[in-house]
Amino acid sequence: MIVSARSVFARVIESVVYWILRFLVGLLQSLSLRDVARVGRLFGGLAYWVDGRHRGRAIANLSHVYGDEWGRKKIIALAKENSRRLGESYCCAIKVASMSHEQLKPHVELKGVERFQEIIEGGAVKNHVVAIGHFGNFELYARMGQFIGFSQLATTYRALKNSAANRVMGELRQCSGTRYFERRFEVGALKEALRRGGMVLGLLSDHHAGGGGVVTEFLGRPCSSTAAPAVLALRYQADLRTAICYRTDLGQWAVEIGEAIPLRQAGEVRSVDDIIQDVQHAMTDAVRRDPANWFWVHNRWRTSGRGFQQWRTQVEKGRVSATESNQKSVVE
Repeated sequence: MIVSARSVFARVIESVVYWILRFLVGLLQSLSLRDVARVGRLFGGLAYWVDGRHRGRAIANLSHVYGDEWGRKKIIALAKENSRRLGESYCCAIKVASMSHEQLKPHVELKGVERFQEIIEGGAVKNHVVAIGHFGNFELYARMGQFIGFSQLATTYRALKNSAANRVMGELRQCSGTRYFERRFEVGALKEALRRGGMVLGLLSDHHAGGGGVVTEFLGRPCSSTAAPAVLALRYQADLRTAICYRTDLGQWAVEIGEAIPLRQAGEVRSVDDIIQDVQHAMTDAVRRDPANWFWVHNRWRTSGRGFQQWRTQVEKGRVSATESNQKSVVE
């Protein structure tokens, strides 16, 4: 087999990128958690000035939501702090990946753990779907199983385009004890795991879901939200609740597990749209509580695209339901 020079060069570049990333990861992991948090805030503050695209997105999103309440000066200050928080979260996620459960415990408070009591007692066969979001150090969600004493924790992810970066991310996540399903290629394996029961499945639920999502309100503005938490909870008879990670201090977090979101009302199954709106209300409350704690650099209220606009019009006129539109793909 003849290997082209271009292919060999690509492999060399991939290997070089991988080892550079591994060196940087090792450098961060050699520091204390608080020092890593400080370094992250420093890089986050620098990124605010260097990364014009995400700076503009954060300011536009904040203006979209808080423009009638806050002045320009406060919005800019919040965007700067949000960038520092994101830098802190990313760097701390790298450090946390190298920490044992005993080392991590003093830095994380888990509230509402009693809501998983049947799992703690070891007799659970029921599934639990947990709607999570980009709050605080969101990689901490993967460590929840260690705090509740449960090994059947799972979540979905989308592989990175850069294979070297994707490889490093996979290595960082290995110590979490959580099972990761690639949402494009491993849906079948995820469904099989849910059929066996006794799983806690975390699903990111605060991102733009495009034309296949549910039209909801988030922070008082219309947007497209993933229906996956509701669809999977209904299909596999799971409880549904939220979990939010709050930053409480430098290198300190509290993860709060919410009350169960009702899937039925007066004996009847609630619509997917209404269930997901409850999820978005919970996410809204979390953002209002600490605005700098959320992922403002994401284009959450994107409504462009002919397909999305046509679908949204059909949903609002009642021609299609959210449940129908999510029959083919529920893990997005």
